[in-house]
Amino acid sequence: MMLRLTLAVILLGLRFAVADEHAHRYKSKEQVVVWVNGIGPYANRQETYDFFQLPFCAGPAEVAHRHESLGEALLGVNMENSGIKIDFLVPVDNEVVCKKHLDRESIEDFIYAIDRHYWYKLIVDDLPVYGYIGEVDSTKEDADPSSLQRFLYSHKTFKISYNGDRIIDVEVEAEKTPLVDVAIARQLPGTDGVLQKIEFTYSVQWIPTDAFFETRYENHISFFENKIHWFSIMNSSMIVLFTMGLVVVILMRTLKKDMVRYEGLGGEEGLLDLDKDLSDDYGWKQVHGDVFRPAKHLTALSGLLGSGLQLGLLAFVVILYAVCADMEIENGHTISIALFFYALSSITSAYYAGSYYTRNGGKDWVRLVFVSSGLVPGTVTLMVLLINFVSIYQKTSRAIPFTSMMAVFSIWLLCVLPMSLLGVVLGRNYAGLPDAVCRINPIPRPIPESAWYAEPASVVALSGLLPFGAIFIEMYYIFTSFWAYRAYYVFGFMMLVFVILVIVTSCVSVVATYFLLNSENHRWNWIILFSGGSTAGYIFLYSIYYYFARTKMHGLFQTTWYFGYTLLMCFGVFLILGFVSHYSARRFIRVIYKNIKLD
Repeated sequence: MMLRLTLAVILLGLRFAVADEHAHRYKSKEQVVVWVNGIGPYANRQETYDFFQLPFCAGPAEVAHRHESLGEALLGVNMENSGIKIDFLVPVDNEVVCKKHLDRESIEDFIYAIDRHYWYKLIVDDLPVYGYIGEVDSTKEDADPSSLQRFLYSHKTFKISYNGDRIIDVEVEAEKTPLVDVAIARQLPGTDGVLQKIEFTYSVQWIPTDAFFETRYENHISFFENKIHWFSIMNSSMIVLFTMGLVVVILMRTLKKDMVRYEGLGGEEGLLDLDKDLSDDYGWKQVHGDVFRPAKHLTALSGLLGSGLQLGLLAFVVILYAVCADMEIENGHTISIALFFYALSSITSAYYAGSYYTRNGGKDWVRLVFVSSGLVPGTVTLMVLLINFVSIYQKTSRAIPFTSMMAVFSIWLLCVLPMSLLGVVLGRNYAGLPDAVCRINPIPRPIPESAWYAEPASVVALSGLLPFGAIFIEMYYIFTSFWAYRAYYVFGFMMLVFVILVIVTSCVSVVATYFLLNSENHRWNWIILFSGGSTAGYIFLYSIYYYFARTKMHGLFQTTWYFGYTLLMCFGVFLILGFVSHYSARRFIRVIYKNIKLD
């Protein structure tokens, strides 16, 4: 029964993820739907409201709610039919959409939106179209703002380019109508409080083009400069070479000298008898009996490592899909794919967590199941609930519906939790044997004082600098894409940067581990985890700079939205790089201690 429910949820999710409402092909006179997708102030692009919260009116077609995917619902997408009647290849000249009678309150609502540069978003055949609600008379620069004339864009001319039976591009030109001054306007005769009557009209022009359907999104992606991206890749590559050089120096020179010193080799290698006697008095060999000691808070560490592996695989698969798939701007499509891949890959996270936990002597595996399956979903849920409360309080359209939340909870309950249980059981039974290459001493060795650069705080702080330096240029484009509604499309560059980031983090973790062990600090597990994850801290610091220097965001909702989701992104980066760092350090430790002679 549980298996059937799980399969049903997965199939439903795949339907959401791959279903396409439109085939993007039209017959002559077939209806082309114009969807409205919210309005909001230009300075706060994420602060959106339902289109018809302003006193607009819909056309003769019934205003029907669009059947959005789960990903769209989680993004707060709320598309409604504008009621504008457009038929494929049928021109329209100055047709009336609807007539609206404006009272004092309605006019003041429009004035409020125009003064704050409210914009709207239309969707035509999955193509986004942006425009302003209206404008303020800018010819009188020194005039009192309250006395300036406001204009409402009441007429829209749709210029639709087509190739055969497909729509290639959509542009909208607007014409304005002056709004009356509510301070001096009088009620129209025979009406109840109506100060102005406005007709909302539209025209449609069909323009043939030779452009291909596959390249129709290029008009929406003129944001990126390839030269800057290549500079970013070159910068990242130099950092990779530098860190790999450090690792080579440690492995090929420093470790070789250490091996010679520990083994007490003489002859041409040149160790004096005194060196032989003192060769074991300091260095990383001294902690061989403690380096494989299980870390404190083993359950939490195992859950963090398993979640980091899962999110790393998720990031790689999503970026790879974006590289290989056709470039389309679809609201929520990527979110749907990521959500269901995360659910299906829960077994991987739990398997690694269960095997690591059991190898290090963990016994309470039932508790680990809930930690592994609930760490990331629980963190995301708490943050989303906070943002949702603020969104509801501010009456924005970004609030996630309760039904969508229940759908996500059902996926966790019926898919993530059972797979996590299966993964932990498999991990502890098939990969849970102890793998320490050294015998663990019954009493922990005291940790001596170390140089400043080998102190845990210094290791954590310094380890994140080079990985952040490898990605900081790309971070600007990612932030701008997400917070300024620019379409991000250079996923090939993103894949390269992601791979470089993993390599640099891995190399830095090896160097940091060597410094720690050479200073005889055997409590490396949590230190290395945080040293790899410290890159996320630098990303968050950059986000603070970006918020104040690059955006005009303000207000409770926008601040909560921005920093809430930025913290979630940084938490994901922390888990991914923390896992990479810990895994690399663990492999490095096994190699060096396996190749020395122990008493």
